[in-house]
Amino acid sequence: MESAKRVLVYLTKENSLLHCAKFAQGITGHYSANNGDKAFIHCGLEKNQFVISDCQFLGSTRVQLQRPSFCPIKNLSPRQSASLPQEIQGRGVDVGVAVLVQSINKKVLLTRRSKSLNIFPNVWVPPGGHVELGEQLLEAGLRELQEETGLRLQEVSWSMLGLWESAFPPLLSRGLPSRHHIVTYLLVQTNETHQQMQERLCPDEREVSACVWLDTEIAKHIVAAEYSGSPCGPLPASISVLELIHGSLSQSDRSMATFLNSAPKEGEDIERISTGTKYALSLWLDGMPTNSSPCA
Repeated sequence: MESAKRVLVYLTKENSLLHCAKFAQGITGHYSANNGDKAFIHCGLEKNQFVISDCQFLGSTRVQLQRPSFCPIKNLSPRQSASLPQEIQGRGVDVGVAVLVQSINKKVLLTRRSKSLNIFPNVWVPPGGHVELGEQLLEAGLRELQEETGLRLQEVSWSMLGLWESAFPPLLSRGLPSRHHIVTYLLVQTNETHQQMQERLCPDEREVSACVWLDTEIAKHIVAAEYSGSPCGPLPASISVLELIHGSLSQSDRSMATFLNSAPKEGEDIERISTGTKYALSLWLDGMPTNSSPCA
């Protein structure tokens, strides 16, 4: 897809001229001290450009931007960067939106990507996708939610949780990156229970193979295992999920260990919750009352 037809990331720092981010440019490191993996930035979507700045601007939101320590873009050598195909070098950095739908009973929806997808197959993520020209972030997120799950939401409140710098393949050991995104995680809160929304789920099997509703306790275990190395106390053996089989959702149990998996450093990927999704879950828990924070 030509860059003129995509919403791309644009950068400004210390009042520099706004410019389109380059594919092989580390966005997080650009704004953090000593090329670190975390920074607080101001961002906003205007005139089909997703602007990131170190200074506040009209309509901007201040949020945290983060990337994994193993981010391929961060770890590209100059030689590897120069060896990227010209069509990749010139494609810029895409903007994605992912919607963390929260029910009134404090559960959030994740979906497992179809095994047939080229990017992050069989990985658990919130519904989401690319921002199309002319769309606002929430508009894009709700459209992707409906396209992937059949769930149409109208009366919602929402906020931006944070940004995640993502690349695919997710590790250099699996090949040079061919995709580079800034993913905008949105928290969308409804006045419906998860059971009410579940009755309307009708996933597109070309994109989704299963759905799961996570409560704060399960999310705590997932986040703690990722950031502290171990879950918060005793774990349930399994989690109830909705598997999409021949067009219909059927309830089944998946091992809790599946949801604690991390991206393997070598070899083929495995079923797991994406690293960016775990980051979004941590931000979600941070916004909860104190007793809902990880390992409280």
